[in-house]
Amino acid sequence: MGLSRQRPIGVTHWAIWSLPRRVLFLILTVELVAVAAVAASATTAATVGPALFAEGDLLVFAVLAGAGIISTEASLGVERARHRREDGPHIDLSSVWAFAAAALLPGLLACAVVIVISAHLYARSWRKVGVPPYRVVFSVATVLLAVHAAASVLHLVDESTLFSTAIGLVPVVLAVLTYAAVNMFLVVAAIALNGQDRHVPRFVQLLRHGDDAVLEFATLSMGALVAGAMSAFGAYYAVLVLPPLIVLHRTVLVRQLEEAASIDGKTGLLNAAAWHAKAGRELRRAERAQERAAVLVLDLDHFKLVNDRHGHLVGDTVLAAVAAAVRAEVRDDDLVGRFGGEEFVVLLRGVDVDNNRTGAEAVAERIRRRIAALEVEVPGPHGPAVLDQFTVSIGGAVNPPDDLDLARLIACADTAMYEAKHRGRNRVRMGLQPTRDTA
Repeated sequence: MGLSRQRPIGVTHWAIWSLPRRVLFLILTVELVAVAAVAASATTAATVGPALFAEGDLLVFAVLAGAGIISTEASLGVERARHRREDGPHIDLSSVWAFAAAALLPGLLACAVVIVISAHLYARSWRKVGVPPYRVVFSVATVLLAVHAAASVLHLVDESTLFSTAIGLVPVVLAVLTYAAVNMFLVVAAIALNGQDRHVPRFVQLLRHGDDAVLEFATLSMGALVAGAMSAFGAYYAVLVLPPLIVLHRTVLVRQLEEAASIDGKTGLLNAAAWHAKAGRELRRAERAQERAAVLVLDLDHFKLVNDRHGHLVGDTVLAAVAAAVRAEVRDDDLVGRFGGEEFVVLLRGVDVDNNRTGAEAVAERIRRRIAALEVEVPGPHGPAVLDQFTVSIGGAVNPPDDLDLARLIACADTAMYEAKHRGRNRVRMGLQPTRDTA
């Protein structure tokens, strides 16, 4: 048995150094600012002395940190599954306790709550699913900065009015918005600068991810309720939020499982069933808005030769590259799916028709040219090899706004695609507008 090669260790081999420079600069800057904020809180505590901590602060700290640990332990399996399935920003539900700490505790103790809960999350969940340490440190840094920002808003008013008067609701809401803005902005900025995740291609798209924003605000709202209950009735009332928080964990996972069930595993596009369901809804919206809609059906030419010569794993790599090429040439709200094998389908809403040349045909031509220029690096027996000279046959169909029938659109586009095949492949053909059957 030969000697196994040991994995290199040391600071120079940390995964963080492989990040693009702009991402590395952002991460290190955020972490340095977070360290400075914690140091400032520690300096204030050392200057003021024990009088900084009001009576009961240590109890509030213990309850919030303990509740965070308990909620993590109660949702370990769910939290690990969420990390395995999520491609975008991970909304950390422990923000419930972090926001409550920002509202109720002095800066140093609030930071301690975040650090204790995050350290426990890493030890019990994040480390076991392979989350890199630099991502954990960056995530903690963003939360610490969000806590400081929210606390700064809350400290602008008399703290005795925060959870006892209607006027006090205004700074609480502003603090929630500030926390969410700081935390999500920094995390989303890092992902957008990285630019390697094809599921989150643009910064604006990330900011408009409605489900994540709603989850973040729901979590922070629960944190505000925890702070209010603890302030009015006592520290131990925080335990009442544990059951709904655990249920929220499971609800989020169910949503992720539903999304995973609609995605084609090889390409990341919608699978056939999900595409049909979403395309039907989009066509109904288009009909109400009196918009034209188009369907493109794409079929890779001679794809069987790729599988026969290079194997199905290489074929899957090619399919993923083609899917990314198609996705790059359409708008974010257009629907792209894989119908099976080497066939793809696209629904375009709001297409223009000018002098018998449709916007859909122009999109199809761009897709055809991009795929023709595609180069895919694949492993070979003598090292990496590059496959190119791919071609695709595309058929399309456009309907008038008063007759948006999905089945007719697909059938018309499919017929046009086979016409493109018969005419020599590597071309686009637009079918006649399908019409309603007449008696």
